[in-house]
Amino acid sequence: MAEPLYRGIVTVFKGVFRGLGMRIDVAGEENIPREGGAILAINHTSYLDFALGGIPADLRGRRLVRFMAKDTIFRHPVAGPLMRGMKHIPVDRDAGSAAFRDAVDAAKSGELIGVFPEATMSESLEIKELKNGAVRMARTAKVPLIPMVIFGGHRVLGYETRDFSRGRSICMTVGSPLDIPRGSNPDELTEQLRIELIGLLDQTIARYPDRPDGAPWIPKRHGGSAPTLEDAAIREDERRARRRAEREAKGR
Repeated sequence: MAEPLYRGIVTVFKGVFRGLGMRIDVAGEENIPREGGAILAINHTSYLDFALGGIPADLRGRRLVRFMAKDTIFRHPVAGPLMRGMKHIPVDRDAGSAAFRDAVDAAKSGELIGVFPEATMSESLEIKELKNGAVRMARTAKVPLIPMVIFGGHRVLGYETRDFSRGRSICMTVGSPLDIPRGSNPDELTEQLRIELIGLLDQTIARYPDRPDGAPWIPKRHGGSAPTLEDAAIREDERRARRRAEREAKGR
């Protein structure tokens, strides 16, 4: 199927990444099927993850990924038309059943669906607790559930980072599909998915070429100085409280 808008945006981002001199290392792209639907369950540490997350599928036969994203992005005057044109899937966190149905239908029809089951970015760079939606989608659509880790985008565009220095390294690892037995417990499978993602994260960091002791872009468990999961959770709660107070002050 021709996708001129999506293909054009992919080309633009490839040019941007080349222009920034990004060193992109992908392992395991052969785990993405060349055809047919699948759910890609991806960790989330940067605002670039939507662009970076499509690279392994592109390497695997120029496949496209339909990402699930907050519906607020679809209301943006510039990003909204682009997101709709690329057929990404809006998620209303207060009423997610429509997004779930749309994602399942797309996967059944042979699409790759990109999901960030942590829901929000991980400031600790570790794998946070996961929502069980990715598992339930794969089980309902009867398609593979494929874990995937991206590491390095947070050094370019993260919660508190805006650094477009040349030569940043990005490492990605695509894991083997998880078995989803019929009638299986989605919460137990979600914990299994989390364990798989932690293992992939460890493999990916081991390949990452720039990890000096105490580096803030490396998890504390790996010798860096990123906040722990517990400290990051406190910061996230504080951000939510600030945003809620700002909305209330504006009368929204």
